[in-house]
Amino acid sequence: MFAFSAAELISLVSGYMWVLFRIGSMVMTMPVIGTQLLPMRIRLYLAIMLTFMVAPYIPPVPQLDVLSLTSWLLIGEQILIGAAMGFLLQLLFQIHVLAGQIIAMQMGLGFASMNDPAMGISVAVVSQVFTMLVTLLFLAMNGHLVAIEVLAESFVTLPIGETLRVADFYTLVLRFSWVMAAALLIGLPAVTALLIVNLSFGVMMRAAPQLNVFSIGFPLTLCLGLFIIWVLLGNMVESYQLLLGEALIWLREMVGAG
Repeated sequence: MFAFSAAELISLVSGYMWVLFRIGSMVMTMPVIGTQLLPMRIRLYLAIMLTFMVAPYIPPVPQLDVLSLTSWLLIGEQILIGAAMGFLLQLLFQIHVLAGQIIAMQMGLGFASMNDPAMGISVAVVSQVFTMLVTLLFLAMNGHLVAIEVLAESFVTLPIGETLRVADFYTLVLRFSWVMAAALLIGLPAVTALLIVNLSFGVMMRAAPQLNVFSIGFPLTLCLGLFIIWVLLGNMVESYQLLLGEALIWLREMVGAG
């Protein structure tokens, strides 16, 4: 029968508990893995498995009383770090969701929405198409593996017990402007093309007022919008590679791994 002293038990629990909170918070918030597509139990098993794989290779963790106030503060710090890393990756997906919303509103599909199984909310159909596409690209480019690699490196560059660098996470707030700018750049060609189409209908109505713009313009705008989306998809991989690379670089910079 195995017998453990109180100090040995605290050391054993501390060596894995701090790691589990950081890994678990990122697994619960990162794209694809942290969505409703995976059951909560599977995500928990994945976090525990990653904890047992990473914990033996990280620097020594502080030996604290598990029920002390300092221990609870350290738990909150690890949750904040992991959730910030997962949230930064979520911004990458929200770029394309926002771009799809912009395009859908311009082409008259803003009212056509469907349930997003990953987030559990209703989004425009165009946004759902973009979300499925970037999800497949994220997995095909091993983005999830790179994110897990950066997470493992964060225990070396940002050890458990080290004072949290607020400046590193301040840059996360500045990424909201990046989301809006990138979404506008993705949707700008489609918005410009549809604006030209709407201006053309305006000229037609001015030249021939007897034409019914609603019966002619709406289906034509919808068809042209679908054609423009088809053209945009040809350049989607290159633009997504740039955005994914930029997001992963910022993820490394946030934890001091790059």
